Amino acid sequence: MRLSDCRVPLSGGVHGPAALREMVELTLTALESGAARRGGPVPAGGPRALGQHFEAVLRYVRDGVEKGEETDRDALPRLAELLAYGSADPADPSCAAHLHGPPLAVAVAADLAVSVLNPSLDSWDQAPVGTTLETALLAELAELVGYRPDHSAGVLTTGGTESNLMGLMLARDQALGAGVELDGLPAGVRPRIFASEAAHFSVQRAAALLGLGERAVTAVPVDRELRMDPDRLAAALAEAVADGARPIAVVATAGTTDTGAIDPLHPIADLAARYGSWLHVDAAYGGGALLSDRLAPLLEGIARADSIALDWHKLGWQPAAAGVFLVRRAQTYASLARRAVYLNPADDEQAGYPSLLGRSLRTTRRADAFKIAVTLRTFGRHGLGRLVDTCHELAHSAAAMVRAEPALDLYCEPILSTVVFRYRPAAWSPDAADRVNAGLRRLLLREGRAVVGRTELPGTGPGRVRLKLTLLNPNTSVADIAALLDAVVRAGREVDG
Repeated sequence: MRLSDCRVPLSGGVHGPAALREMVELTLTALESGAARRGGPVPAGGPRALGQHFEAVLRYVRDGVEKGEETDRDALPRLAELLAYGSADPADPSCAAHLHGPPLAVAVAADLAVSVLNPSLDSWDQAPVGTTLETALLAELAELVGYRPDHSAGVLTTGGTESNLMGLMLARDQALGAGVELDGLPAGVRPRIFASEAAHFSVQRAAALLGLGERAVTAVPVDRELRMDPDRLAAALAEAVADGARPIAVVATAGTTDTGAIDPLHPIADLAARYGSWLHVDAAYGGGALLSDRLAPLLEGIARADSIALDWHKLGWQPAAAGVFLVRRAQTYASLARRAVYLNPADDEQAGYPSLLGRSLRTTRRADAFKIAVTLRTFGRHGLGRLVDTCHELAHSAAAMVRAEPALDLYCEPILSTVVFRYRPAAWSPDAADRVNAGLRRLLLREGRAVVGRTELPGTGPGRVRLKLTLLNPNTSVADIAALLDAVVRAGREVDG
């Protein structure tokens, strides 16, 4: 067989787009068909029914190819249809559980261009324009948060979890020294991290990965809206120091996953500065408020942070992943610097070929900055800000509907785009409320009617289960929200019996 007979269609090069065009059309047609078959926010039937359907389709495709009844090109449309049918679709107004938004079409198209060319940002010669583009985008985002672009640094990440890990890694290195052996620390030096009770679980995970242990994280009490209490933080810091511990970092949350709460950033920054602690702000959710003139003041003080996590796949409407990690002072990035002679030799950098290798915990890395840059150039900050405002207004409309419905109980006023509430069973008790709310959510899922979030408030004992709408779809209407809440009430009555 000649070598030319073994060639397969590739996506890049001069001829790649032509080969790809037909496959993209097949995929889009299949996605339309799968979404139509699903007919709602999530497939009905639950995990077992979907699993059986999944196995049947895979078996059908495999057997058809093996028998020669289908070609390997038939697998793409059949499996794309299966993917669309079996997905929870955040573009459906009744899919409102998580910080998982519907991406903008222009961002998806931009992401396709990146996939076609497959640049990797671990060296300039793998991503010439990608390296330049990410650097320019990060300077723009540094200005957005209030940093000086010529003093700051950053990188695109997989999301808040990776960004939080990087922030705490730099905090550890700044406090204890890069490459420190923790078991070799002087006696009595016990590193501590302070975060609110409502902070993301990735803070504890990061502490464990960094060798500090999850118990190194002190959970600071929160108020009713789940904002960190600065007085309780001050007391926790003072107690830790008196006990011989060293506060190496304070993590403030700008947009908790449950209520969207934003910790009081200025008082927390004052305390971090007083104790010489690194201040990291997890703004993975709330960072989107910076796009809105109306909501940006909620994040007043964020520029005082030593590091910040942002996620543009939340209130930025990007395909995942589109996380951003920023540091206020570029020199604090020093412990991440790496030299690999096959990627960023010193003489290449001296000759003017830049490297981003020392900015990331990863080596191979997609050019995720491209889709964000395209979106910003398409909509502008104010255009995206209008989308943020729309979702914020939807949340307030939903809250008003919850207050007006006797069967529902609103927990607190929306801060960003999240509404926390519960169904009130006819025979009220904390145990009954937990059971009915957990059950009605599963009923809605099983019947494919809605995807509603579930959470539990801080504390102990029954009565803490709540439902949650995370409204990230700017095309959702007030009528859609009314229909969704009506479905919740009807499901609650079914479960309550």
